[in-house]
Amino acid sequence: MKRLLPITFLLLLLTGCLYPDEKKVENQIPYEDQILSVQHAIVQFRLDNQALPVHYKETEPNSFQRYLVDFQKLVPRYLQQPPGNSFESGGVYQYVLVDVEENPQVKLIDLTMTRAIQEFQRTVNDYRRKHRFAPVQEVIANGVFLVDHEKIRLKEPPTVKSPFHPDHRLPLYIDGAGQVIVDYTIDLNYALSKFEHNFKPGDDIRGLLVEHFPFVPAYSVPYTIFEGNAIFIES
Repeated sequence: MKRLLPITFLLLLLTGCLYPDEKKVENQIPYEDQILSVQHAIVQFRLDNQALPVHYKETEPNSFQRYLVDFQKLVPRYLQQPPGNSFESGGVYQYVLVDVEENPQVKLIDLTMTRAIQEFQRTVNDYRRKHRFAPVQEVIANGVFLVDHEKIRLKEPPTVKSPFHPDHRLPLYIDGAGQVIVDYTIDLNYALSKFEHNFKPGDDIRGLLVEHFPFVPAYSVPYTIFEGNAIFIES
């Protein structure tokens, strides 16, 4: 029996300590029961405190990313611990609140996408510092620009995996300030065709994704509908 102890200890190392928490499968899945447990904790906290347990990012331009769930205010009274798939527990999701005024709902930001965006942002920023202008190749819409990927030494135009649909790759563009944005057109067109809605031209249709999926369209700009399809709202 004693001879087995070193082997057992080695297996524990290989399956645990040698791998970051975020690599564990259970920390990469948006479990519905985890979202619901946080939702319940939010409701109870609000009833008790007449406030929401959030970090408010006042300067965040994307309204879907302004209200980050503050688990320090929820643990241990309202939750035993943050969900295993949350950033705070080594997972790959940031928990946020939407519709905070009327009906606060718990949603997720996929941080694996965030990291790819941040890396691309650094590359764009480095180019701008060296050349004093952004590596723009084409104007996609008013205030939305395609980057010349060859100028920044990328083999192909940058994309990220969609949190809304496993088969979708979403293009990365930049806005007029040189900030990276994600193009959710393919996800929005999919949602427009799949779910009932009553959007009119001029309406911001991103809420359709938030309504039917556990995620928010992070790093996005407003979209509207034109002839049945999603388009950027002209700024």
